[in-house]
Amino acid sequence: MGPREDVQIIRPAAILDARAAAQVLQQLRRLDVSTGGVWNASSSLWQRYDRAWDGVGGTRGEASPLGSIAVMYDSPHRHEITVYKVTVTESGIEQGWTVQSLCDDALIWAGLTLATCPRAELAQPPASDPFRRR
Repeated sequence: MGPREDVQIIRPAAILDARAAAQVLQQLRRLDVSTGGVWNASSSLWQRYDRAWDGVGGTRGEASPLGSIAVMYDSPHRHEITVYKVTVTESGIEQGWTVQSLCDDALIWAGLTLATCPRAELAQPPASDPFRRR
């Protein structure tokens, strides 16, 4: 059996408008693991570590990943960010992190939590499958 993780697909997905997205990204850059912070944010994944990277040449070293937030930039609209999947690692679970607390740790910079973050509007599925024979 592999490592224990808590993975949650966010349904409906959480949406950061342009203002909130800019605030969160500014703080994640400020808190970058390579400059003494605890976040490693790329264009599709925000990773939270227990400490700054302390390895040779700016590598991870002894830092342990606590969890990650999968995001899509410019979705559903330009300058917005969609949060759609969150994973808390075994190390994160052992340290008391949850999907909620991991998201809140990033979203708080925009005055949001996962519970208060606006959500994507879901389209209604078709009433029946038009290709299914009756």
